[in-house]
Amino acid sequence: MNRMNAFTDAETAYLRDVHPMARLATVGGDGTPHVMPVGMYRLDEASGAIDTLGRDLTATKKWRDVLRTGRAALVADDVLPPWTPRGIEVRGRAEAIDGPEPVIRIHPERIVGWGLDQTTTQRNARDVESRKVGASNE
Repeated sequence: MNRMNAFTDAETAYLRDVHPMARLATVGGDGTPHVMPVGMYRLDEASGAIDTLGRDLTATKKWRDVLRTGRAALVADDVLPPWTPRGIEVRGRAEAIDGPEPVIRIHPERIVGWGLDQTTTQRNARDVESRKVGASNE
């Protein structure tokens, strides 16, 4: 486990890699999920949070959803040849932070990773606060 945040070393390395796109999920006003691709995200290793950025972010539905609910999830994934899927899902408390570079910041509460350590493609899920680790079909 990385001492600076809730992510393992393999998860931190994966999030540092340049992935062309991730997907950000929020909850709409009527309770329906809203999932959109995001082209810019980064791990803030000091806080252990995931920041998503974007053009005109403060004018988007995802921004309004986060302001209203304070919840979001992000999935970043890819597939290595010949067919080795890998990725990470981060769910948690979210905040919309306005300023010169507005961001939606996700504070992890649940992390699900797969295929990141080269030893298994099985999903490894855990709650951040309790640090419970186990295989999961999520």
